Order: sequence, then C-alpha cells, then structure tokens
Amino acid sequence: MKIQVINGPNLNMLGQREPGIYGAETLEDIQRRLEEIGRELGLDLDFMQSNLEGELVTAIQAAGRQADGVVLNAGGYTHTSVALRDAVLCCDAPVVEVHLSNPQAREPFRQLSLLAGAGAGSIAGFGWRSYELALRWLAGNEPKK
Repeated sequence: MKIQVINGPNLNMLGQREPGIYGAETLEDIQRRLEEIGRELGLDLDFMQSNLEGELVTAIQAAGRQADGVVLNAGGYTHTSVALRDAVLCCDAPVVEVHLSNPQAREPFRQLSLLAGAGAGSIAGFGWRSYELALRWLAGNEPKK
C-alpha cells in the first residue's frame, strides 16, 4: 500500500520554529519515525514538502492517481487555501488532514480549516504522533481499486 505524506509551508523549519508549539523534532526526524512505522505496517511511504501552494495542489492531484492514501499537513494553507480543498475533494485516495498542534486551542484564525469535511478525517494535537495515527488508520483502510 502506497501512502503519500505531504507537508506544507514552514514545516521544513520544524525543530527551529516555535518548538514550544511544534516540538523540537525536525521534519527529517518525523519522517524517520514514520518510515519505521510504515515498515511495521507494510506501507510504502513517499514524502514531500513545499512552501508553494501550487506544488502542494499538484502533489495531491498526483497522489490521487498514484497512492492508496494521503497524509496531509497543509500548515498555514489549512486556513486559507480553497485550491487545496478543491484538490482534496477531487483526490481519488482518502486524505487525512494532520496537525502537530491543536488548532482549536490556538488563535481564532487557526480554528477554521478549509480542508475540514473535504478529506476522510482530521487528527490534531498529538505532535508527530498525529501522523502515526493517520498512517495506522490508512493501513486499516481498503486500498483504492
């Protein structure tokens, strides 16, 4: 089962950017952990990160044709991007929205997710384990036909 893990803007700065909110682990640290979990679950993981909205849209569209599931941390685009929502809506693979922090416990502008309701579900507030929970859910989900 192939899973695409897509990370949006500023996630390349994990470990440096507000570690009190996002943790001290880097994106590479998280990817290493997920690769271990992926092996345990028999998943083939592919990772990408971009700070550019259009690249993220393209990645979601491609994942809908090539992957059995998508883990998406859209970062700040969660709250602003209709284009990402539309890409999730047309994705043929289930998309799980993830967040390291809990947006509902943060500033009011972060409490609105334009992705909410477009994907299969959302997992937030568990740090890097939000990704793990998404992988475990996708591993139990039937692959697309």
